[in-house]
Amino acid sequence: MDDFNSETDSDYTSYWRDWFISSRGNEYFCEIDEEYLTDRFNLTGLNTEVQYYQHALDLVTDVFDFDCDDDMREAIEKSARHLYGLVHARYIVTTRGLAKMLEKFKKSDFGKCPRVLCQSQPLLPMGQSDVPNTSPVKLYCARCEDLYNPKSSRHAVIDGAYFGTSFHNILFQVYPAMLPPKSQRRYEPRVFGFKVHAAASLGRWQSDERERMKERLRQARVETGFEEEDEDDEEEELEDEDMEVGDGFEGAMVQQ
Repeated sequence: MDDFNSETDSDYTSYWRDWFISSRGNEYFCEIDEEYLTDRFNLTGLNTEVQYYQHALDLVTDVFDFDCDDDMREAIEKSARHLYGLVHARYIVTTRGLAKMLEKFKKSDFGKCPRVLCQSQPLLPMGQSDVPNTSPVKLYCARCEDLYNPKSSRHAVIDGAYFGTSFHNILFQVYPAMLPPKSQRRYEPRVFGFKVHAAASLGRWQSDERERMKERLRQARVETGFEEEDEDDEEEELEDEDMEVGDGFEGAMVQQ
């Protein structure tokens, strides 16, 4: 805000969206096309949710021409940011919006999954509610299907409603090739190479439940997303069996 106020009034009203997108903490947002912002149909219902709606819209669309004091301008600026966020949630599920967010996803602009076994899978921002001021934005990993908090405190305070609860699912439906294979591998705690009993028991129970679930899905002819990983696991098991057979054969030869 300080950097913005240091500009002239002309700069203030001519480059608002450029300033907003380039500001620190707004890296999760993409730039909304002017044609989308000026189509009143796309803004339906927002006039009741945003204070000083018309002034805020004028500011976002670079036609702001209202002589006011600093306090009023700051209030309008706050409303403009809120308005942009609400429109952003609608824009990113359009064809153009999805394409822009896809490019940011490919560049890992939203961060990478902190879970080691997800192998730095890029994350996507999402909201846990479509109602503003309910919960902050979270980051979704499509590999482990879990949610994470943003690392930066600047990102952690962004309203989750500015991304909505559906965007991340719609993106993978439109671009199915970007959906990573599901991860079923888990860390197994060990002591001197031996599995910890309680954790091992829980792991066996979870594995059995997962296998029963996958079998039910196979019978229903539903793709599980685990096929490739299952094939890799089968190959590893065969390799382990071959190694055991080889070791047994060598041991027998030594005894002879």
